[in-house]
Amino acid sequence: MVKDAEFLAENNQEISPGIIEPEGEPYLRFYVPSGKEFALPAIGIREVVQHSPDRITPIPNASPLLLGTMNLRGQVIWVADLGQFLGDMAALNTDKSELEVIAVEDQDTIIGLAVERLGEMDWFDLDDLQMPTDISDTMAPFVRGEWLINGEEDQHLRLLDQFALLRSARWAA
Repeated sequence: MVKDAEFLAENNQEISPGIIEPEGEPYLRFYVPSGKEFALPAIGIREVVQHSPDRITPIPNASPLLLGTMNLRGQVIWVADLGQFLGDMAALNTDKSELEVIAVEDQDTIIGLAVERLGEMDWFDLDDLQMPTDISDTMAPFVRGEWLINGEEDQHLRLLDQFALLRSARWAA
């Protein structure tokens, strides 16, 4: 994004004085079945889709964390229950008409992370990221840190590391 006012003026573009550039980077907020809120960097997300559960093909003898496979624009990818992967006891409700699936990618590896519901896209500064508090040992390897969202209610937004999720040996378990 160009922030240089002279560049814009040279190209006969007006600068609106009321527009404020967001600080930080964009992150997608979402919830797992237990109600916990997480975020992923927008740059690591290939796409977000709503997919019918009956179009996810279960695979026999696969990890119980995996719901099955789905077709994402001609490519077959695994779909996982992100909440259970992170150690939540509540399973994803697959009896609804649409599942929210966040497709994350690193190099040639893509996996679909099924979540309970999507939140909004928000801008956060990594400089404000704090060490995670009160997280389980199962979740700890996948959390980069957390932002304090509401101090009065002690509400935290945990940032997940999509590379750690994709490269985890847990998928084979």
